[in-house]
Amino acid sequence: QVQLVESGGGLVQAGGSLRLSCAASGAFFSISTMGWYRQTPGKQRELVASITRDGSTNYADSVKGRFTISRDNAKNTVYLQMNSLKPEDTAFYYCNADVRVEVPGTGSYRYLEVWGQGTGVTVSS
Repeated sequence: QVQLVESGGGLVQAGGSLRLSCAASGAFFSISTMGWYRQTPGKQRELVASITRDGSTNYADSVKGRFTISRDNAKNTVYLQMNSLKPEDTAFYYCNADVRVEVPGTGSYRYLEVWGQGTGVTVSS
């Protein structure tokens, strides 16, 4: 079983910074793309940023220039540095990863999409 555990959320004033971390654990062969999504009540979960294994990144327009995604492949961990936070960044943030796992008894592999349980970020004005 593969688990993603997020940390680093909390309450911050507008203009402040937070750093989210997400660590993967369990039985897997490797991790492809990792990303951060966010969701507020009544709205769909939206992509904030993603990063491939070789470091290529993608950002939502609303966070470009303020957020930076990075990863440490040796630690199976992805980070989201959030600067110049705005009240509209308030949301529950979820980590996502495409994890390569072995198909038991076959000698082959498949990709499994895994989600973390989320961490709350509140930005006060």
